[in-house]
Amino acid sequence: MAQIGQFARLPVVKLVDFGAYLDGTELGTILLPKRYLNSELGIGDEVDVFIHLDSNDIPVATTLKPRACVGQAAYLPVVDINDAGAFLDWGLPKHLLVPFNEQHKRFELSRSYVVTLFLDPYSQRITASSKLNKHLHETSRQLIPNQAVDLLICGKSEMGYKAVIDNQYLGLIFRDDAFRPLSYGENTRGYIKSIRGDGKIDLSLQPVGDKGRDRLQQKILDYLKVNGGRSPLNDRAQPDDIYREFNVSKGVYKKALGALYKQRLIAIDHKEICLTKNL
Repeated sequence: MAQIGQFARLPVVKLVDFGAYLDGTELGTILLPKRYLNSELGIGDEVDVFIHLDSNDIPVATTLKPRACVGQAAYLPVVDINDAGAFLDWGLPKHLLVPFNEQHKRFELSRSYVVTLFLDPYSQRITASSKLNKHLHETSRQLIPNQAVDLLICGKSEMGYKAVIDNQYLGLIFRDDAFRPLSYGENTRGYIKSIRGDGKIDLSLQPVGDKGRDRLQQKILDYLKVNGGRSPLNDRAQPDDIYREFNVSKGVYKKALGALYKQRLIAIDHKEICLTKNL
């Protein structure tokens, strides 16, 4: 099904000198301009396209891939500002508009901002907004603790970092759970830490609780097996070295080492850790 602001696989129904018309179902026939045509394309062939509006607000197709679709968030640079608002480079020749009333603060030329894309309800034009709490959910009863999610860092406060979750929600990574610096506009993998009583979402950069530690314990054992049963990453190792190898904080890593030590699976001294059993 063809929708403005989304990708679709559509069949060719007519070839003309200036391009090809595609069957856009409810949107009618949609022009794919000649510059995007494959010379071997024929009637009935299907082509993957992105649907947007041209300067006359008529649906048109392109084989170019924008950096975000409607319903997604992205970190995009400002390339122009005029009386209508700010325009962002999102990978298509026609730049993406952020009206002034959809800017959480006035945009500045050549700076980049986290925005979410939506269809203007009146014009059906693809539009962007940095007022994320206006378009995204700040609560959820569907997400569950330890669920892996994709995060886009969209703000920073005294409490921690704000993030867009799977393009749908807004959540918070508390400073204590951000064991490395995070940058505005950064994409990273994360986990649902908890859902508060009011439905607000707390996040973590690593799995939480026993389940997360069990996976890490096995990862440490596997690492030791392929490295001769020894590793210099003991409980005195540098946090950056631990994160580089295991993608967790030093505190979480030390808990995993402690659990393995209590199970008598590893020995720990001031230089290294080593396996105590032939696993």
